[in-house]
Amino acid sequence: MADPFQCGLVLLAAGASKRMGRPKQLLPVQGLTLVRHVAELVLRAPVSPVVVVVGADAQKIEPALAGLPVQITLNPNWSEGLGSSLRVGVDAALELAPKLQGLIVALADQPGLPPNHLEKLIGRFRQGGCSLVASQTGLNLVPPVLFGAEWFPRLRILTGDSGARDILRENRPDFGRVILPDNTDLDTHEDYERYLKEHSS
Repeated sequence: MADPFQCGLVLLAAGASKRMGRPKQLLPVQGLTLVRHVAELVLRAPVSPVVVVVGADAQKIEPALAGLPVQITLNPNWSEGLGSSLRVGVDAALELAPKLQGLIVALADQPGLPPNHLEKLIGRFRQGGCSLVASQTGLNLVPPVLFGAEWFPRLRILTGDSGARDILRENRPDFGRVILPDNTDLDTHEDYERYLKEHSS
């Protein structure tokens, strides 16, 4: 019997939230902090391990994840940019599970992520014919992204602000796509206020 598909996940939560003016990872969202809300969403998918990369305000963010089956990994060089945190997360995931066949990269500021979206990414990848599967909103390829193992070496040498988006700009024919109807991300106070209005009961 063939081994089941092994897919891990890296959740990036290391940024300083400069545009928000306060740690957006800790914003109240549906009765939880934003980072815990998104972490609980991704944990519904068949992914293991789940690595959460923290950096700025790590001492405040780590307690918000207490009790969840995630590996919290500190990026001491988070200020270097997104690529630095992604590299740290990929390294941590592969240290925990060296035989991973795929790795999803997700962002901690996407509260509207549908619970079954990650399963759709995995399903599309397993159909074959693609080296990665990106979420698609309109004409844009966006996170979360499932990278096949062939991408791991490249992800492990990322530097500065280069990250998954730089790879997605290549838009190669072997990139699979899954529609993401809600690509809300919370970068500014206005984004947050708009999200609260749209999701108020």
